[in-house]
Amino acid sequence: MRIDLHTHSTASDGTDTPAALIRAAAAQGLDVVALTDHDTTRGHAEAAAALPEGLTLVPGAELSCRLTGPEGPMGVHMLAYLFDPDEPELLRQRELVRDDRVPRARAMVDKLRALGVDVTWEQVARIAGDGSVGRPHLAEALVELGVVASVSDAFTEEWLADGGRAYAPKHELDPFEAVRLVKAAGGVTVLAHPRAAKRGHVVPEEAVARLAEAGLDGVEADHAEHGPADRARVRALAAGLGLLVTGSSDYHGTRKDIALGAHTTDPEIYGEITRRATGAFPVPGAGGRPRA
Repeated sequence: MRIDLHTHSTASDGTDTPAALIRAAAAQGLDVVALTDHDTTRGHAEAAAALPEGLTLVPGAELSCRLTGPEGPMGVHMLAYLFDPDEPELLRQRELVRDDRVPRARAMVDKLRALGVDVTWEQVARIAGDGSVGRPHLAEALVELGVVASVSDAFTEEWLADGGRAYAPKHELDPFEAVRLVKAAGGVTVLAHPRAAKRGHVVPEEAVARLAEAGLDGVEADHAEHGPADRARVRALAAGLGLLVTGSSDYHGTRKDIALGAHTTDPEIYGEITRRATGAFPVPGAGGRPRA
């Protein structure tokens, strides 16, 4: 089985519609794909309706979190799978994050303009379309303007990385609260790309240990922003803490140069994720729907 547990559509900051993403996953020969748009489940129904025979959809989301530690605040991302999307407390928190995205993006446009970049809100809004506006849309605007060569090049301290010159904060969940809320909604949590150093995103190992104590289920090891040493480090940490280890593409369509299925998750790990979930269930192809 080929299993990709981290993808994005136009419901957040990907360039493929949910239906187009499902078609692309089938064309890539995937057996299982998770739709994990940022802080939203808006694309799940369209993705489920587009499922062909033989492909299974794992409903999920990537939750925006902020870890506070001795070295200051750090943005971290929590992948949440198979939770009840209508659980009131988790839904309220996701709505708070989404509602803060536009004011935050406007603030970053203002900072970029103060730095001499001729970006406009209208340009960023056009790029975002119907999706939840976020830093990748600003990054694409910088590419259009010739300020940086690629979206990933915008995620540096010079521009949009955490603490960067044009960075602005938004409402984000405490990651320990995110774990609690997802578990209360019957879901499973995996810490996304914990050693993505380029975006200023190396999560301290002691914080991962505390998250494991709080109920974190797993960590993402095989990711485009992890080198071989990073992947080995994540695996060793997971082994010591009893955490599941996943791999995935973090696919964003044409916004990032990474293909669906570029990294995958072991079928036994996927099976354990589905066994732990009680909030929703994978959606098989040929007209299947989640069980609540």
